[in-house]
Amino acid sequence: MILYPAIDLKDGKVVRLKRGDFAATTVYDEDPTAPARHFAASGCQWLHLVDLNGAVLGKPANADAVQAILRSVSLSIQLGGGIRDMATIETWLTAGISRVILGTIALSDPTFVRTACARYPGKIAVGIDARNGKVATDGWLKTSSVTALDLARQFVDAGVAALIYTDIDRDGVLAGPNISATLALAEVVPIPVIASGGVASLDDLIALKKTRKISGVISGRALYDGRIDLGEALRILDKPC
Repeated sequence: MILYPAIDLKDGKVVRLKRGDFAATTVYDEDPTAPARHFAASGCQWLHLVDLNGAVLGKPANADAVQAILRSVSLSIQLGGGIRDMATIETWLTAGISRVILGTIALSDPTFVRTACARYPGKIAVGIDARNGKVATDGWLKTSSVTALDLARQFVDAGVAALIYTDIDRDGVLAGPNISATLALAEVVPIPVIASGGVASLDDLIALKKTRKISGVISGRALYDGRIDLGEALRILDKPC
């Protein structure tokens, strides 16, 4: 199982929100490259970047911070937030991003996702962010009537590289991941599923790994607060169950 340390960007700074609430922001670093370099030096293979301002605006808003991270480390990086057209996808992939995450556009225009997957094989992930099982969009400011499972089913044969499932009510509050909902996705679609939201301990990582169906896990606040020892986490996830 792959660990994806999260770097959430707001106004060029590294932050964590609670349940996506911009009013509940904790700033962890003014320099976005600092945690990226730390994660790289610790042995991580991937980074998970989110342009929080971009998710709300519908276009990239922390490009300078992302570019600085790209220059500072040679890790594989997946990026989401405000990516809603082909030109933006091409710009980020050309810049060195390994995989872009489509969220809001995946709900509003599933055909666009299919087109993007065909044009950029292996480079497109879909972010499914859910509140009470229903898909939320536009930086989590809007909640639709579409269930996470129904949205996931639309991309079974689309060539999506990964599905990133986030339980919004658990995100940033260290309440433990929603393993049952994440596993339900992994059992329905033949697409690698990455768990996000609520990871608070090594026990959470072990529980996710034991499902044998979830391919990755994103962790943010627990790493920044020192609740999870990064070296131990990587060791646990790298060894067989």
